[in-house]
Amino acid sequence: MNTTERAKEPILNAEPAVQRRLLDLQDVDLQLDQVAHKRKSLPEHQALTELVAEKTVVDHDLVTADTEVSDLQREQKKADTDVEQVRQRKARNQQRIDSGQINSPKDLENLQHEIGSLDRRISDLEDAELEVMEKLEAAEAVQADLRTRAEAFAGRQTELETTRSAALKELDEQRAELGDKRATIAAELPDALVTQYQRLREHNGGIGAAPLVGKRCMGCRMELAPSDLNRIKAAAPDAVLRCEECGRILVRTSESAA
Repeated sequence: MNTTERAKEPILNAEPAVQRRLLDLQDVDLQLDQVAHKRKSLPEHQALTELVAEKTVVDHDLVTADTEVSDLQREQKKADTDVEQVRQRKARNQQRIDSGQINSPKDLENLQHEIGSLDRRISDLEDAELEVMEKLEAAEAVQADLRTRAEAFAGRQTELETTRSAALKELDEQRAELGDKRATIAAELPDALVTQYQRLREHNGGIGAAPLVGKRCMGCRMELAPSDLNRIKAAAPDAVLRCEECGRILVRTSESAA
């Protein structure tokens, strides 16, 4: 805040004890800021964000694995059916031959030729069936691993959410307690002083009032010039002063050099 803007603000007066009470309000506000920061920066927030990202990938991969296993199971079922159908056809042909129902040598030759073809067909289908079984076994292993990981992620997520909820509950209790304390202190202070303090706090990194310790403003940590110290010494005890360096309310205490 520049000098022109500061000049437009009302001149305030408050008893020294009231001004020192303003420092108590500042202290509570800083504690509230710390609680708010802790709520936002709980390690569980980041851990959950990372966990959910990893879990999303695993869940997606699991859906893909489930689909692949389902497709291979259908493919294996079809391969089993195809093999069984050819075997049944071969068995029927062999039964006709064994029963002696075939009197024509040509028909017998045709059946024997077909049985040979069916044997080759069965061999090819069994090879295909075995290949599908091997693929299914590998896919089921991947599926089982992904499911185990997904379940582990879900368990870890529940654990983190429980821990976070407990931490947030504790911080919310602290915030409520500090909020009550703040309301009590604020009620003891003049409205105009609280309004000015809050406005300065918003524009000065959360600190609207600071004590003068020795020759130093504890808001900006700057040592005041001799002329400023003389001005402070000359001011009435109830005058609400401002730091010339940072513009914050400057509260005189027993540790002040002025």
